[in-house]
Amino acid sequence: MATFVLVHGGGHGGWCYQPLVGVLREAGHEVYAPTLTGLGERSHLLGPHVDLGLHIEDIAAVLRYEDLRDVVLVGHSYGGMVITGAADRAAERVGKLVYLDAATPAGGQSLVDIAGPIMNEARKHGKVVDGIELVLLPSPGAGAFYGPADPDVVAWMDERLTAHPWPCFEQPLELTDEDALRAIPQYHVVCTSTLATRDPELVAGARKAGRLWDIDTGHDLMITEPRAVADALLEIAAAQVPGWTVCSK
Repeated sequence: MATFVLVHGGGHGGWCYQPLVGVLREAGHEVYAPTLTGLGERSHLLGPHVDLGLHIEDIAAVLRYEDLRDVVLVGHSYGGMVITGAADRAAERVGKLVYLDAATPAGGQSLVDIAGPIMNEARKHGKVVDGIELVLLPSPGAGAFYGPADPDVVAWMDERLTAHPWPCFEQPLELTDEDALRAIPQYHVVCTSTLATRDPELVAGARKAGRLWDIDTGHDLMITEPRAVADALLEIAAAQVPGWTVCSK
């Protein structure tokens, strides 16, 4: 049995993993899908203190207080920033890192550094509320921006998406033990459409090592293709050595 900790991206919450959690639990695995402070059902905790550092501590605290070991730590989109920081803080608890169509930062980088044009465009449509700059503002049909086309799925998402504090995206990632972090095997499950926008060296290295999956769907692949994502995660959890065959869905 594997233990998965699934970290969501910007504007989302642990709710976005419901379809994937069901598949993984049916297969007999332990799954946690925490919501980051200030988002989803924790949006009432929004304040000027919410930033990348706090979100990293959110996940490090889950690993620590649940006493989790050999975790498959998965991050979607902005969640890639968070899992990198959490693994840096608690490397002894993380067995594998999985970047789910996610940012793959180096120390000192922010999400704006990695995806500047997209993030700066989002900022143009944000607003300041009670002194907090918010982006990814919910609006009717906003769920479709993340890839789903089914009207029922979009409506389900629209009821749950929340605004996201801009400081999370602007704050650089601080690493404390890069050697321990880089010793953790890293895997990449990405959307086919985003492959061309990713670091060619990273993609080539992951593909050569058998640590790259691409799924032909929208950005919120855990919602639109939960079975394909689960298949990839189960293969990753079962992998014992590098160099196994790449799987493309």
